[in-house]
This record gives sequence, C-alpha cells and structure tokens, in this order.
Amino acid sequence: MTVEQFKRKVSEYASEGRRFLFMVDFEKQKPFVCLLHEAANLGIWYDVRGVSNVDKIVAANRRVDLTAYPIDKEEFRRKFDQVVYNQDRGNSYLLNLTFRTPIDINLTLREIFAVSQAPYKLLYDENFVVFSPECFVKIIDGRIYTFPMKGTINASVDNAANVLIGNKKEEYEHNTIVDLMRNDLSMVSIDVEVLKYRYIETINTHKSQILQTSSEIAGVLPTDWRANLGEVILRLLPAGSISGAPKEKTVEIIQEVEGQPRGYYTGVFGIFDGASLDTAVMIRFIEQSDGEMFFRSGGGITALSCADDEYQELLEKIYVPTV
Repeated sequence: MTVEQFKRKVSEYASEGRRFLFMVDFEKQKPFVCLLHEAANLGIWYDVRGVSNVDKIVAANRRVDLTAYPIDKEEFRRKFDQVVYNQDRGNSYLLNLTFRTPIDINLTLREIFAVSQAPYKLLYDENFVVFSPECFVKIIDGRIYTFPMKGTINASVDNAANVLIGNKKEEYEHNTIVDLMRNDLSMVSIDVEVLKYRYIETINTHKSQILQTSSEIAGVLPTDWRANLGEVILRLLPAGSISGAPKEKTVEIIQEVEGQPRGYYTGVFGIFDGASLDTAVMIRFIEQSDGEMFFRSGGGITALSCADDEYQELLEKIYVPTV
C-alpha cells in the first residue's frame, strides 16, 4: 500500500464511520490499514485497551524466561559518541537511539502476546509482537490528545520517584518532548495546551517494576477531521518521543548511526471504532527473523546524558510485562 492509498483509505473509512486498524512503520514506507473484522484473517491480533480479537488466542500459562545478548558496551559508546558529536554541533538536541538485541525466550510470539499485560498489544503473524505502554494520540469528540512518555528508572532504587523527578537530564528530555509534541499537535489542531505535566506511571515487568514519566497534551481538531484523518496521522509521524528534535535532522542522524531501518518498531498502530481513534507508539517490541528473536529498545540522548546510564536504560527496557 502506498502512502497516498493509505491516506485515502483511512479518511474514507473514518468518514463512513467504519471500524478499522492501521499500522505505519518508522520510515513511512509500509503503511497498512484493514477493517477490524478482516484483521484475524490477515494474521493480525490486537488488544487496544480492551477492544480486541484476543479471545481467539489461548493464553499461555508460562513463566517468562528471557536472556538478552546486548550490544557490546564499547560499541554502544561508539554510537553514543556519534550522537554527542552531532549534538555538540547543534544538529540535534534530543535523539532517541535504539538497538536490536538478540534474545533467548521460552515463549513464542503468540504466547508473548497472550501473557503480556499492556494497554496496547499487537501481534503480526510470525513477524513481531508489541506490548506498548505508550499512547501516541487519541481523538475523542473532536479533540486530539497525546501522552509523550520520557524518563525511566527502576522502582527498586531508593526513593525512586523523587530521584526520577529530580533528575535534570530526564527533566530536560521530557521538557523537550513536551515542547515538540505541542508543536506537532499545533500543525493539525488549535488551542493546544498541556493538561497534565510529568506524572509518574508504574510498569510491572517479568523481572522488576519500573517507573516512567508522562505528560498529557490536547488540541481541538477541525470539524472535518475524519475526511482528512489519513493526512493527520502521517503529518504527526514519526512520533516525537522515539525520534527527537529537531525532528527532520534528528531522523537523518538516527538512520546514519543505527545503520539499519527500524521498520514497524517505533512506528505507530491503532484502531478507529467508528467515532474515536486510539493509537500507540510501537515500543516494547520483539521481532522474529530466520528463527531468531530480537528485542528492540533504546532511550533519549541529550547533552546531559551519560553513556553508562543510557546503556543501563537500554537493558532495563528489555522485559515482558506479565503482572
């Protein structure tokens, strides 16, 4: 499906009040849309805050046993330094650097989908599974909302919530994303405002609890937003929280430093229920290739970042949320 076909089909379905699911990859090269009732026949299983076809998959009752084989720390530092080099020259002031980590896990993609607990879940045949905690945008009654998520800490750290809120690097990173997403929403809506700033959410994983900070931003869409929904979605991509700022130049640096396309990882997916839209950033992502499993993860790099801390965050995000 081409980008133009995607825009036309999404807008057509929304205008007609038809229920559909869509996916757009990070590079915007493989957009996809189908009616909800077609998803299962296409090998797509979804659960978006309880709206799902998940009842057709038998949940596995198995403990998660996951071993990761992450990038060598020195190789990570080399790529980290490439990002810092560009930031020192003013080319980017926030960049989300990600890596593909080989893993051994005792579950299939279908079983991971079944046992993982997250507000946004997607299984695409034998290709990948997503269990994302991060909303991209919602549209409800003509208002568009976004919830950028930036800032992570292991909950076992002493006084973890206060440490996270008081961390200047995490605060700077979060502020940058809030500003970026306010600007992005302003491209498609009016009266944009921050409704809730830097609140903490708890995520349970198979190995520990982590805390993350989010904010809530909203704007008012034009009355004809359904007729232009495909354009609205694509104009906001890639999501600011998994690219950086300034967005266009930062994406160029990401492609240079990471050295391979992300594909659907850090893209977005969502469903339209006939009236409202709910979407997610495709993070917490496990893909399968040639019989091997890979976990995609990363974090935001700023002028205040420390390579050792960022490496630890990369590892911290390799988890399956099971509780």
